[in-house]
Amino acid sequence: MESAALFTANNVWMMICTALVFFMHLGFSLLEIGLTRQKNTINILFKNFFVITIGLLIYCLGGFNLMYPGFEEGSSGILKFAGFGIGAPEGGMTTAYADGGYTWWTDFLFQGMFAATAATIVSGAVAERIKLQSFMLFTVLYVGITYPIVGSWKWGGGFLDQLGFYDFAGSTLVHSVGGWAALIAVFLLGARIGKFNAEGKAQAIMGHNIPLAAAGVLILWLGWFGFNGGSVLSADPELTSLTLVTTCLAAAAGGISAAIFSNILYKNFDITMFMNGVLGGLVGITAGADQMSPTDAILIGLIAGVIIVLGVALIDRLKLDDPVGAIAVHLICGIWGTLAVGLFGALAGVEQLIAQLIGIGVIGAFSCVTAFLFLYLIKATIGLRVDAEEEVRGLDISEHGMDAYADFRLNQL
Repeated sequence: MESAALFTANNVWMMICTALVFFMHLGFSLLEIGLTRQKNTINILFKNFFVITIGLLIYCLGGFNLMYPGFEEGSSGILKFAGFGIGAPEGGMTTAYADGGYTWWTDFLFQGMFAATAATIVSGAVAERIKLQSFMLFTVLYVGITYPIVGSWKWGGGFLDQLGFYDFAGSTLVHSVGGWAALIAVFLLGARIGKFNAEGKAQAIMGHNIPLAAAGVLILWLGWFGFNGGSVLSADPELTSLTLVTTCLAAAAGGISAAIFSNILYKNFDITMFMNGVLGGLVGITAGADQMSPTDAILIGLIAGVIIVLGVALIDRLKLDDPVGAIAVHLICGIWGTLAVGLFGALAGVEQLIAQLIGIGVIGAFSCVTAFLFLYLIKATIGLRVDAEEEVRGLDISEHGMDAYADFRLNQL
């Protein structure tokens, strides 16, 4: 009886975490909308709806079995496919599955929520100038092929798992995978019209609704309770509570660090830096949230906040246009968080740091190569970018034939 009650409690906690991760997609939507111009709001909403819907369907059709194929002992652990579709295995609804942490169906749905996040990260970086059909096709390919293969290397028991690479909830496996694709996409797309002047100096293109963006960040922070808390894979009181504490402390430290450091450099208190600092702290702690002490988490967050400010400046210096700071937040802080596992916490050590470096390098190379191939093929066939007239008019009218705010105009240029 006690075992059944514990199994139920574990499964309910995992379902709650699944719902929280699903809720994060609203946070991503609001953040992206708020930091871009209102003439592209419908387009952003459409992309985010598409990502979560097609992501779940692709994950059901083949992604889950590509990510968790059941590598045999002694295999290379690089690639295996367990077949199309999903079906609960024998004992999948009992305590015999996953050490009694959850049912097989809960496992699928929780992991499915993660799968769509990689493409959502790309959505923000390419906002305001990518063709909708091109983004949709890329999402299908990247979520259907790249993400599950990379995930299988660690979470599916593949060769990186055997090597000792550690990524608790996805600083690299989710955030950097999305960040690498965002970097390649931004490079191939080019900057928005007006982002850089004739001398190549970056010009601010203000978002139309900072309060909406702030709401998005707070929703994402809340969703991270499920993102990291659910990655404990049970309702274990000690591990779950520690994970939530380290997650929140890193977020707080990242926000404070970014706000102060940006003020030192630019002599103003930039709310967008504050918000991205919070997100950078969250991404940074995600790889080792269960292995860190509260002090470790604060240090990781403080460094992540500084990385955000420097990362955004670096992206501008390279003449890359990332409207929401996705590359700095998800790619650069994802790399930092993964390295931090070898520098702080219970796993810290030279061997662990080497394993982390290998994992970052292998996953980065594979993500870049596949993202480039997918995007280059799309660019060569149906094209990546809308034409200049459509971009200036706004993608809401050009791609969707409607306005988000029918009788209201603000910051349309």
